[in-house]
Amino acid sequence: MIPDKVPHEDVYRAPHDLAKGAHVPNFQKYKELYLKSIQNPDDFWGSIAEDFFWKTKPSGKFLDYNFDVTKEKIYVKCMEGATTNICYNVLDRHIHEHSLGDKVAFYWEGNEPGDELTVTYSELLQQVCRFANVLRSLGVKKGDRISIYMPMVVELVVAMLACARIGAVHSIVFAGFSAESLFDRIADSQCSMLITADGFYRGDKLISLKVIADDALQKCREKGVPVHRCIVLKHLSKEEPGYQSPPAKRPCPDLQPESPREHVRKTRPKPQVPWNPEVDLCWHTLVGGASEDCEPEWCESEDPLFILYTSGSTGKPKGVLHTVSGYMLYTATTFKLVFDYQPDDVYWCTADIGWITGHSYITYGPLANGATSVLFEGLPTYPDMSRMWAVVEKYQVTKFYTAPTAIRLLMKYGSAPVQKHKRDSLKVLGTVGEPINPEAWQWYYSVVGEKRCPVVDTFWQTETGGHVLTPLPAATPLKPGSATFPFFGVVPAILNESGEELEGPSDGYLVFKQPWPGIMRTVYGDHQRFEATYFQKFPGYYVTGDGCRRDQDGYYWITGRIDDMLNVSGHLLSTAEVESALVEHPAVAEAAVVGRPHPVKGESLYCFVTLSDGIRYTAVLEAELKQQVREKIGAIATPDYMQNAPGLPKTRSGKIMRRVLRKIARNERDLGDVSTLADSSVIEQLFSDRCPTAL
Repeated sequence: MIPDKVPHEDVYRAPHDLAKGAHVPNFQKYKELYLKSIQNPDDFWGSIAEDFFWKTKPSGKFLDYNFDVTKEKIYVKCMEGATTNICYNVLDRHIHEHSLGDKVAFYWEGNEPGDELTVTYSELLQQVCRFANVLRSLGVKKGDRISIYMPMVVELVVAMLACARIGAVHSIVFAGFSAESLFDRIADSQCSMLITADGFYRGDKLISLKVIADDALQKCREKGVPVHRCIVLKHLSKEEPGYQSPPAKRPCPDLQPESPREHVRKTRPKPQVPWNPEVDLCWHTLVGGASEDCEPEWCESEDPLFILYTSGSTGKPKGVLHTVSGYMLYTATTFKLVFDYQPDDVYWCTADIGWITGHSYITYGPLANGATSVLFEGLPTYPDMSRMWAVVEKYQVTKFYTAPTAIRLLMKYGSAPVQKHKRDSLKVLGTVGEPINPEAWQWYYSVVGEKRCPVVDTFWQTETGGHVLTPLPAATPLKPGSATFPFFGVVPAILNESGEELEGPSDGYLVFKQPWPGIMRTVYGDHQRFEATYFQKFPGYYVTGDGCRRDQDGYYWITGRIDDMLNVSGHLLSTAEVESALVEHPAVAEAAVVGRPHPVKGESLYCFVTLSDGIRYTAVLEAELKQQVREKIGAIATPDYMQNAPGLPKTRSGKIMRRVLRKIARNERDLGDVSTLADSSVIEQLFSDRCPTAL
């Protein structure tokens, strides 16, 4: 599985000064630890668990599981019998045991340059305890689900940790999602409360978040979904926001008259903040009188920590459920080793907390290690193309983690915006969200990292909780574009269509043979879907849904989704979900959505729509259809291409041949075997009507 030695050609190696103090200093040490993690996982993970606080110790073996759906119910259990609290471990433990109270937890960098805030571990704990007490006073108890729909502000971290402190289950919804998507997630997880903000700016664009949240809450009322309270943070509006909202009573450093943020408020439109006094509560008013002392709720290891929704191939998002202890250990360990975290590091992950990357590698993983992080509200291109590198220089960032989409976007503007700012503080670069193409890897390595920073190209999923295939900075020679080798405790395999394991260089389905502590436990409210999605196709294995190639040196290369999913700008979208949004329009009889390569986003959405009889395809209708998708899912799902398709290629049994549609979207005439096609005449028509903007 792990080669005895690594190649000497076509690889990049870490600088010697990095290897000297690294947690895993060389390939041989990596291999020794990896074998130990597989052969004796109880000892391997047990020694890591000793660094954390446990109210009670585990009574059974470290990991117990069944991956074979033909034998019994699928389950994974970690550290049964142990009790702990993840909030206590990421905050109190550092303050009381390691004297890190005055250490910076977050440098918050707002959308506007100069809009900033510094929060120490002690200050973060105080805010978390206050808000946890607020939640308790409102009747929130262990196991309750709380929906969070907020911008990238410190209070988002406060809200999620406050939930964790009292044993409530947070369900964070990305602030770019629509009211419909927010409603779907609130309803599915039966949340009793929503936490949101008045609004925020993304570059020059105002997002009136409270208006969107109110639309979702109205849908909740119409559908009989009981959301009793909505707590609203005043992020942009200092003054009374109209209607019956009370003014903020908490003096916040970032809301003072002389701050850059106050200047932005004076020169830009403020968000609409409709107020329903029967439901809405002001965050600032609530925390103003709350106590800073809050005893944590001691949770069982397998108690739920959070639900995070990811797109499903059926069109209905899946509520991925992660539990307390295993997730805590795995995110802490992957963060420490993959980024080779050192106590003086300043770490920056550019992701949004609304995605799993932000959960694991902005909040829980870094805080579990007592790290200092940058929390960024803005865009990489605002106010100019050098913003990211200005932030790196400003905070002397040492470990930097971003998406290939952002790298490809910034590549378009050349090296000048990068070289305007010093980056000599950087030591490790990382990528996340999708495979990075070798050209972007080389630019990232050469221009951003000045050929001295290892690039850790990490492969993982919402479902895995943390990195599963990844280089380690000092230990693994790097191949541009390869996810390299498995992380500790992870056992990958490549299967063919018949479910047979392939040895040596091979190409097929990527699966995993046994669990690791951070793997998801179920789909919330639908364990049958969990089993069918991840374990039914190949009993005995966790099926990732991704294709993978293993080369002659044992390196793993992710080749992309092999189900009906698209990876757009690092965000996983379901083709079925987009198709469902399109066919809800009365003019559309049928729709099929495929991906086509995009130079910046990785993949773009190419939609084929068949109209109802008597309907004419017009530019106005096309705009309506794109807007429909935006409203139902969110701006990230806006189609790039929309093609009128009087007929779709189908088999004689009526199944749409998406493989053929992908070829048409890419203008590739080699269609392969089309012998099962019911009507071949539609092919030429679709080619001739292709969108003119597509290559």
